[in-house]
Amino acid sequence: MKRLVVLGAGESGVGTAILGKKEGYDVFVSDKGIIADHYKKVLINFEIEWEEQQHTEVKILNADIVVKSPGIPDKVALIQTLKAREILVVSEIEFASKYTSAIIVGITGSNGKTTTTMLTNHVLKHGGLVVNMGGNIGDSFAKQVAENDAPYYVLELSSFQLDGIIDFAPHIAVLTNITPDHLDRYDYQFEKYIASKFRITMNQTEDDYFIYDADDAVITDYLEKHPIRSKLLPFSLKEKVENGAYVEKKNINIIIDNNKLIMPTTNLSLKGNHNVKNAMAAATVSQLLKIRKTTIRECLENFHGVEHRLESVLKINNVQYINDSKATNVNATFYALDAMKSATVWIVGGVDKGNDYSELYPLVNEKVKAIICLGIDNSKIVNAFGNCVDNIVETQSMKEAVNMAYKIAERNENVLLSPACASFDLFKNYEERGRQFKEAVREL
Repeated sequence: MKRLVVLGAGESGVGTAILGKKEGYDVFVSDKGIIADHYKKVLINFEIEWEEQQHTEVKILNADIVVKSPGIPDKVALIQTLKAREILVVSEIEFASKYTSAIIVGITGSNGKTTTTMLTNHVLKHGGLVVNMGGNIGDSFAKQVAENDAPYYVLELSSFQLDGIIDFAPHIAVLTNITPDHLDRYDYQFEKYIASKFRITMNQTEDDYFIYDADDAVITDYLEKHPIRSKLLPFSLKEKVENGAYVEKKNINIIIDNNKLIMPTTNLSLKGNHNVKNAMAAATVSQLLKIRKTTIRECLENFHGVEHRLESVLKINNVQYINDSKATNVNATFYALDAMKSATVWIVGGVDKGNDYSELYPLVNEKVKAIICLGIDNSKIVNAFGNCVDNIVETQSMKEAVNMAYKIAERNENVLLSPACASFDLFKNYEERGRQFKEAVREL
C-alpha cells in the first residue's frame, strides 16, 4: 500500500486526504498549526491518522508521495529534506487531476482570476454543462473528485498551486494578467513569478487552448521568448484580433474559427474595463465549450460579482460605500480607482508586500479627495501620497476608519475600501477585513 502524507489540514489538505483514502493509500495528515474542529471531525470520520502543532519527521519521511498546502513555501527545511530524499512533493491540483478524466478549465493571474472563475462557472452551469468549481476557491478539487466527480471543472489556480504540478494540463488555460505579487515567495525576482504563472501551459498540447490578455506586455513578451504548444486566443481592449476577443465601438467581439459572438459592453452587469476583460475571457471559454450565444449574453448581463471585489455595500446620505477588500496588491487597487466615477475617500493599508505606489499617482490625483490609512505601519503610504492628497488620516481599526470616512465624504461621493496590501496585521484575512467594513458601514 502506497503512503500519502498530506502537509496542512485546510480545505485542500483534507480534500486530498479523502481522495487518497478512497484511492487506497495509507494516508497521514500533519499540520504545524491547530486543525479546525470541523476538519478534525472529517478526518476522524474517514479514519485518517492526523497530528497537529508538529511535523513528526519519522512519520513523514517514509512517504511515497507528499501533497503540501499551497501556503507552505518550498524553502522550508522539511520540504528541502523530502526533495533531497527524492520523495515526490506535489500540490493538491496535481494529485487530484490523476483521478478524473474531466475537461479542466484552469484560470490564473495576479488579479481577476476569482471573478473570471465564478463568471465562467456561472455561464457553463446555465449553459447546461455539469460543472464543478474549485482550486483556490470554494470546495477542494480533490474532495470533489472523490465525492462528486463532474465532466467539467473550472479551477482558480494560484502560482503556489502551479509550482507543485508535474503532469497537470488544463484543456483550456486562462491567464488574466501578471503584475508583481507574492514576490516574497519568489526571492523578489519578478521573472520567477512570471515563469510560475506560465506553468499552467507547460503540459498543454496542440489540441488545447490558451486564453490571455494581449494588452499585458509581461505576458506577450514572455510568449515571444517562450513559445507554447497550445492554440492562442488573445483578448484585447486595444486592438483587433483574428481569433479571440476584442472590443470595437463598445461591442465585445469573440471570434473562434469564424464563429462570431457580439455583445455590447454597456450590458455587462460588472462595471469597469477590468471586468470587460474578465467577461471576454469567460465568454471565450464558453464559446469554445459550445455554450449557446444567447446564454452567454444573458449570463454576462445577470452575474452579480464576487464578495469583497468592488462590492456595493450601502448608500448613506447619497454616499456610496464600496468593499474592495480583495484588492491585496497595487494593480487590483488601480482597477478599483479607475472604476470610480466621482470623488472618492480611499481606505488603504495593511501589510505591504514590497508595493510600488507610483502607478496610482495619476488616478489618486484625479479621483481621491482624502486617504484613510488602516494599518499598523502607514509611513510608506503617507510618504507616497503626501504630495497628491491634502487630507491623510491614520486609523487603527476598521470602525474608526469608516467613522472617519463618514465625516469626510459628501453627497454623490464614494467611500472605497481598496487596501492594496495583505490584511494580516489587523485581520485574519481579506474576507474578515471586508466583513468588518460592511458591519461598520451598516452601523453608521
